[in-house]
Amino acid sequence: MAVSKEADTLRALYQSWTDQMVANPGLTIANLRSMFDEWHQPALEPENVTYKSEIVGGVEAIWALPVGADAKKVIVYTHGGGFAVGSADSHRKMAGHLAKALGVTSVILHYRRAPEHPFPAQIEDAVAAYKALLGKGYQAGNILTAGDSAGGNLAIGSVLKMRDLGLPLPGAVIAYSPWLDMAMRGATLTTNAATDALVGKPILEAMAGMFLGGTDALNPLANPLENDFVGFPPLYITCGGAETLQSDSETLYAKAKAAGVKTALSVVPGMQHVFPALSGRAPEADGELARIAAWYRAL
Repeated sequence: MAVSKEADTLRALYQSWTDQMVANPGLTIANLRSMFDEWHQPALEPENVTYKSEIVGGVEAIWALPVGADAKKVIVYTHGGGFAVGSADSHRKMAGHLAKALGVTSVILHYRRAPEHPFPAQIEDAVAAYKALLGKGYQAGNILTAGDSAGGNLAIGSVLKMRDLGLPLPGAVIAYSPWLDMAMRGATLTTNAATDALVGKPILEAMAGMFLGGTDALNPLANPLENDFVGFPPLYITCGGAETLQSDSETLYAKAKAAGVKTALSVVPGMQHVFPALSGRAPEADGELARIAAWYRAL
């Protein structure tokens, strides 16, 4: 299946990052964060969405507020970037498009990042923000968690932590290309290595080392695949057919389905890691947003 010219924007951006990392193996974490903040570029600005900054449960955050959205419903969005790079700013537009498609608001968390703050700081921040929203009067069923890549891990892992704590669980979970398996056992790490322009084992090993900080790679809150999903909220998973982390999405789908979770998996041929970063620009991303919105409305 041919990939649109617009979608190639993301592959080109990823390839430029990969080329820079290969050419400059000594890049500092500050250098990497500056580079990965370019992640905002592929998404176009969503129309009729305003933004505001706020501290939510002690966590810096940016609200995305689509005109006409249901203010009683909110997405807690956790950004990707291997738990170490990326930011609320780099993912503001992507989360704004998702909120607009669903007709809800979104709060994009600038959670604490590794290596300064290793696991479980990121999950603690996501749960703290969720508790704060409950304290503000949001009904659990009107809250969604969503995220991409490492943020997809957090969108799932935070709900598992909420389950452990006995909190009321959110109404739905949406994961874009989630990076789940810190032990890196997925077959597509090998089979899709030649088509993924960004994510390979070396970068995953470096990010996992910073995130885990000595924690076991099979710790069930760091590695959501090491859980059962009994009682988990409805779950939508999407990933690209060109990406090395496709196996993580497929394994999550199989485990959730086996536990009786209402779950959907969309693997879009030829797409790169976190292809909804192309929201507003590429037909593949906008088509996926439409599918997610239809799924959400049918819950």
